[in-house]
Parts: sequence; structure tokens; C-alpha cells
Amino acid sequence: MFVNKFFINKQNGIRPNAINSWLLWGIVVLALLGGSGWTLAHPLIGQAADKTQTYTQSFQNTTTTLSGDAVEANMYFIKMDYWQVKKVTINLNFQVSQLTNRETSDITLSLNGTKFESFRPRNQTGLQTKTVNVPLRLLQGENQLKISGQIVTKAGDKGSQRIQTPANWLTIYSGANANFTYQLKAPTTAIKSFYAHFSGTDTIANANTVIILPAQATNGELTAGMYALTGEARTITTENNQIPVTTADTTAAKNADYRLVIATYAHLPKSLQRQIKPSELAQRAVIKTVYHDGHHALIVTARTAQLLQKASRFIANQELMQETTASTKTISAQTATYTSEVRNGGKTQLTTSDDYLTGANHQSSTYFVSLPVDRTNANGSKIRIHFRYAKNLDFKRSLVTVYVNDKALGSKRLTAANADDDELTVSLPEGQALGHDFTIRVAFDLELPGKTATNNAQTPWALIRSNSEATIKSQPVADLLLTNYPYLFLKNDTFNQLAVVRPSRLTADDYQTLTNIFNLIGTYAKSNTGQIKFYTHRPSSTVLKNSNVIAFGTPQQNAFIRALNSKLYFKYNRHFTGFVSNEKLSIEKTYGQNIGTVQLLRSPYNSHSGLLVVTAAKSSDVYRASTQINFQRNIAQYQGDAIVVDHDNNHNDYRFKKHATVKDQTTVKTVVQKNSKLVLYLGIAVLIMVLILIAGFLIIRKNGLLERRDDHHE
Repeated sequence: MFVNKFFINKQNGIRPNAINSWLLWGIVVLALLGGSGWTLAHPLIGQAADKTQTYTQSFQNTTTTLSGDAVEANMYFIKMDYWQVKKVTINLNFQVSQLTNRETSDITLSLNGTKFESFRPRNQTGLQTKTVNVPLRLLQGENQLKISGQIVTKAGDKGSQRIQTPANWLTIYSGANANFTYQLKAPTTAIKSFYAHFSGTDTIANANTVIILPAQATNGELTAGMYALTGEARTITTENNQIPVTTADTTAAKNADYRLVIATYAHLPKSLQRQIKPSELAQRAVIKTVYHDGHHALIVTARTAQLLQKASRFIANQELMQETTASTKTISAQTATYTSEVRNGGKTQLTTSDDYLTGANHQSSTYFVSLPVDRTNANGSKIRIHFRYAKNLDFKRSLVTVYVNDKALGSKRLTAANADDDELTVSLPEGQALGHDFTIRVAFDLELPGKTATNNAQTPWALIRSNSEATIKSQPVADLLLTNYPYLFLKNDTFNQLAVVRPSRLTADDYQTLTNIFNLIGTYAKSNTGQIKFYTHRPSSTVLKNSNVIAFGTPQQNAFIRALNSKLYFKYNRHFTGFVSNEKLSIEKTYGQNIGTVQLLRSPYNSHSGLLVVTAAKSSDVYRASTQINFQRNIAQYQGDAIVVDHDNNHNDYRFKKHATVKDQTTVKTVVQKNSKLVLYLGIAVLIMVLILIAGFLIIRKNGLLERRDDHHE
């Protein structure tokens, strides 16, 4: 601030000796203010604003093969708002058919709907790489890169073969990326500015972000820390990085430029306590940005654990954090902090804007649908596509097809009468689980009259309307296996009554273990409305009966784990110094003292609930085991209900449960709801039977059969 004022006054004509005097006093004042922990309005330390940096952002694509003489694929990447981008390059890894005619085949790149680069594959077989510079004027915050091309095969002396065959293919390999060269815009004191830097992809990838808790955090402080961590985990766009939860004395905390400090006021360092006026904490929590000790920090504090947790729910709400322009925010018990909920009855909009496809022959667009991790698709799900298309097609050969996970579900022939407003509804296969995530592909075969191809790339065309949607009916996932973890610990995209039993004294390894456990849970928790509660000792019977339980640590640190030993798949010896052999694994004595385990059990306190135990004889091995459940790419390796990890990084899973299904809490109401049609049919059948009996009785009575029978007896 002082430097800015100096330059303004210099332009207004201050004398040189006055300048020297002002500069001297400015240096003295800055030194005094810096020593007292004063907050700069626009701090510039840490990631220097004038320093050129690079960041490589990998596209979230798997290796994909596109077939057809006209192919197209979409990839996505983001640009941080606080980047002053100097250069962007796209790096592609691809392979084309060995029969491709390199003189007539081509590949075109477009960004956000604008084409900017075309090239031909090199005259070679095998993997090819291509680096392309992106025009900066096309960049947006969220960017869609479209790769389209014409893969034409050779046909001897007859020229190029334009008829589609299996040999028309382009494979785009995983590992494609966008590389940014940029300078940072320094954060201001606004909470939204700190939050943007703190949760930025480059900041996290460069280990410049950290969540700091007290060295021996209380249960309330741990709960607040996990709310904040899970709120951040759901916004991270890569599966290679996470935000560590740690203490102020660690190397990670000291090296991080952006620190989220969460603690009750009594446990804040004295230097940070001075940043908060005691009057601000009257029945309120405080969230405040400061520039402290050469680092940018966001203090989250309150006098009580309840208010601290309330403030952490605010931190876990991305919308609220992005909207807060003040440098200080106070949170009371009445402050609305919960994330907004969208209730759409299972409907998913496939695209937010109309998708426009151009070019003859086979054209397609792919959409990604995700269900909550605790749900899978049920019978009765449908996909409804609304679309338009050109009127100059050969309607005898043109059609639209809908695929799910590349399996065709239904097709419809295009007609001239419906070209301006057409639709297709298909049902998802019954009795077939599609998992939590699946892809929907809408493909058009746009055939032109005659055998001649058009030279106009804009004709023919098809448009998929934004009101196209998938109505996905879902049901709970039933199997308590690592394949479905962490489904039972989440319900409706939020925490499902989590009771976490922690070690009595926390080590640095324990904080790392907590980070790993809650990073994956946070990835799937789209809402901050659920409950997490920590316990140092065995929770009450009521809590255990009504909660999904997570226990971590060594048996020496955690008495609850010692008491659970008889229930564990991998049990400890009687001295709790190592694991012993069982029917799945023979364990040598020393080896058993140096392995870590993850064990996913059916809760012994409630057969409808789950119990996750991450344990080992040493806290470092507990952490080593937790590295297998921190990212989806890690947990996806396992099919059983227990994992063993040793010091040589050998990790294996084992299946102990004979019956993996968790007992459903079924009621008469849920049975009726699930079998409503059957109940209706049974009701109609019973009614018909009653009517037949009544009719029969009346007929008999009318014909006097009853009286004759009585007369006969007389």
C-alpha cells in the first residue's frame, strides 16, 4: 500500500528529498507492521506474481478408439481465473489405421466451438504425438476440446475408399494434456480470492495447499477438519492429488503457500489469536483471511466446537465460498451453510446446450451419467432424446441410434416429416446393473441421396436438443465389498451417520491416515449435510447401533480396536504386536508385525451398517494401508473385503464374507412401493373372484335351487 501511495504522489510533484523521507518512514512502518502480524491488502509473497510458471493438466479420458471415416471425440480442461496465461499447448497421443491414406485423411481441433488447427497423420505406423499451440483468445474458464477427423483408407489404384469399414479408425490414448505457461494474479484479502488459489489445480498439484489442525486436535476440531477436507475433495478434478490434513510443525505445512487453519480459539497460535477481536467471537465463529509468517492463511475459529463445525460446513460449501467478497465472515448458529439440493426425480439433463453435429455418414455425441455411489440403476429407466436434422437426407438409409456403454438400445429411421422436431425414447435393459457411472452415446447415420459425397462439411447436420434427458430409476447397492466402497458410508450423496473412533493420541501418520480415508469419501459426498462425529473411546451402544463406524490406528493407540479383535478378519496375537495366520493367508511372526490392513466388515452392532477398520501394529503401517482407499483408481483394484499391504508395497485383497449383501431395512411400505404393479394385479384378481362368487350365489338363489334343496331335506 505504501509503495502505491508513493508512486501516486510522485506524479503529483513531491520533491526528491521528500521522497527519500517518505521512503525511509515507509520502510520503518512496514517493518513494525510486519512484526505485529499486520494484514496486507494485496500480499505478493509465496507463488510470486511475476514468476512464470508451468502446469500440465491431463485430460480425463481413457484410451478410446473411434470408428468410421468421420470420427469425433470431446475432451475437457479448465483454466484458473487467477492465471495470466502466456501460452497453451495441446499434446495428443494417437494412432490411426495402418491402411489410412495419409494424403486424404485429416484431423481437426476446435476449442469451444471454434476450429483452430488441422493436420494430417504422419506417414508412419504406431503411436504418433502432436503438439499444437492454442490461440489464447479462444480460452475460457471451462474449455471443450473437440477432435474430429476424416480417416480414409487406401483402395489400391482406385483411390481412397470412402465406404465405412472396420479399418476406418482413430485411437486417442490416455495421457493427452494441456500445458499452460502463466503468471499468477496475486490473491486479495477477499475470502473468495483465497479460496480460488487454495483450491486451484496447480496449487494443489504443487503441494502449496494444506489444512492445519492443532497438534492434538479435539474430537470437535477433527470433525470440523473433515468437513473442510471433504468439501475440498469433491472439487478436485484429478485423481492424483489431495489436500493434506496436518499440524503446523510439519514440513508440508511450512512449505505451503496457502493454509486453512481450523481450531477453537483457545488452540490457535498466539500470533493468529491477535488477528481476531474477542468481540467478534460472541456467539459466532469467524472466518478471516490474513497474511501471516510469509504465507496466505484463512483462519476458521470459534470458542465452541459446535460453532467451529458450523463454520467448516460453510467452508465446505463451494457456492458460498465463491460468493464471499469480504475478508472476514462471521457465522452464527442461524447462518445457512448447507449445500443446495437439486431434486429432479432421477432425471439427468444430457447437455446444457444444443449439440450440433455436421457432416455425412456416421456422427455421434457421448454423454456421461453418474449415480450416487450408494445407488445403482433399477428397472424402468429410460432415455428420451429430442433432436432435429437436415431435410436433404436419403431417408431410406438415415437413422439415429442410442447406445449405453457402447451397446445399442434402440434405433429409429429419420423422416422428412419429423425433421424439425423428432424424438426417440429407449428403455435401459432390465435386470442389468450398469454401475454408478455409464456413458450414453447418440449416433446419427446421415446418408445423402446418390453415391456422391458432398464437399460441404456443414451438410448434412443433426442437432441434439438440450431438453434431452435420462430418467434413471435407482436402488441401493447391496454388497458390502470394496468394489462398492464407500457406498454404505454415504447416503443420498452425503455422510451416512459416520462415527469415527480415533487413537487416544494422534501422530503425524494418523493425520495422513485421516486424509486418505476422508479424501475418497469426500470425492463422492456432493452435499455437506450429513454427520461426522469423532470418539476417543468406545461410543455408546446407541451410537454404534445407529451409525456406520470407522476405526483406525494401532491396538495400543485405540482400545476400541483391541476390543474388536475377535471380530476382525485379520486378528492380532494375544500381545497385539502383530497379525496371526488365518484361512486366507499364512503370516510369519515378523511379517505380521510389519503389515497394514483395511477390513470392511458388517457391523456387529447393526447388520444394516458397515464397519471399516484400518489398523496395524505400527501407525506408519496403518498409514501405508490407508493409501489403498484414498483414490478411486486405487480402490478399484480390489474385489474382496480386506486388504493387506506390506513394506515391499505388495498389496492383496481377500474375500471373507460368504454373503456380502447387507440386510435391507424393508417395511410394508417399501415392499408395496417396489411391487406396486403386482399388488394392483392381485387386488384386481381378488375383486374378480369376489364378484364371481356373488354372481354365482345370486344365480343359484334366483333359480330357486336353494329352496328345492331345503324341500328335499324336508
